[in-house]
This record gives sequence, C-alpha cells and structure tokens, in this order.
Amino acid sequence: MRGPHRQLFDIWSLFYDIPVVQRATYRPVHDAVLQALGRRAPRALLDVACGTGHLEARLRTTFPRTEIVGCDFSAGMLQQAARRLGRVAWVRADAARLPFVAGSFDALTCTEAFHWFPDQEAALAEFHRVLAPGGRALIALVNPRFALLSDATARGSRLLGEPFYWPTTRRFRRALESAGFRTLTQRSVGRLPGAVLFPAVLSVAQKRR
Repeated sequence: MRGPHRQLFDIWSLFYDIPVVQRATYRPVHDAVLQALGRRAPRALLDVACGTGHLEARLRTTFPRTEIVGCDFSAGMLQQAARRLGRVAWVRADAARLPFVAGSFDALTCTEAFHWFPDQEAALAEFHRVLAPGGRALIALVNPRFALLSDATARGSRLLGEPFYWPTTRRFRRALESAGFRTLTQRSVGRLPGAVLFPAVLSVAQKRR
C-alpha cells in the first residue's frame, strides 16, 4: 500500500491506542487470535499490519520463547510499537511484498487490516510463501453477511477515495483455498462497531503440506 493509505495510518497511529478504541474494537479480536493459537507455542510468528504492537505485547507474554516479528507499512505505527515493546523485530514492509525467506514462520496473524490491502490475492500468496508447510494463518477482518453489502461498501469506499474490500466469509474462504490454504475455521468475534451486519470474523487456515 502506498500514498493516501500510508498517510491515513500514520495519522491514525496517533489515536489507535485510545483505551476505548482498543477495548471495543481490537481487544476482542486479539482475544480470539490468542485462543485460536492455543497453548502450543509457535517457533516463529509474523504479525502483518501489526499497528502499534498491542497484539505483540500479549503474544510476548503468552509465548515468551517464540520469535515474534511485527510488520507494518506505516512508520507512525511502528514508532509507537517500538516504544511499547523492544523485544520484537519491527519491520516496515508491504503485505504484498514481504521481505522474508520462504517458510520462515509457522504462524502468521493479521487483524483488522486485510481489507485495506489493494491486492488481496498477492497478500495471500505472500502469506502462503512465508509460512512453513503446515503453518497457520489467522486473519481477522469484517466479513459482511451478504454479498450485496460487501459490494456496496467496496463501491462506496472507492467513491470516498479510500478503497477497501470486505469479502463475505464464503468469498474469503474461496480466496484462501485458491492461495493454497486449507480453511480450518471461520468464526464471528463479538466486538463493536457493526456486530450484526458487519461482523468481524477470524479465519484460521493452514498451509497444505
């Protein structure tokens, strides 16, 4: 992502850590990710679009021996993240061109950001590439209940000059499987706003061996 998106998130990084925003929007999704990861510590985990590092702080506590890398394209987000937590490798990069060797990670997370990626197919291909065989991708984003809503929000965002795409769960499952993943679960996460028509859904997919 480039241009307006980068500027938008550099500005958003100044407000991202407001407690009410974190509690209402992001923390429930992070809870779901940690629950889905379970008790078995990943050897190495990549968090794509890591924001200001809230999830990394919790991952570091839960999995103290895991090699954790936080990746974001926004310098503002990464500056906040580095101030929050020093024991993580912070990398500035585009999700569609990840600067990591193939098979580097056995877990990958991406929460509330995937819809902003202008080339979602390329991002999923990169997620697949950097994961080791059998590695899991845990991706949380809004999945509208109806295709009509998915298409309408995409058109509206383009008209406003900040395009994004929220796929339905069915469309996202097809995209994951086209990228070489096996979809394990897709479950809604209770959080605000938009929990009824625009629920956040955590999709867990595994790279085929």
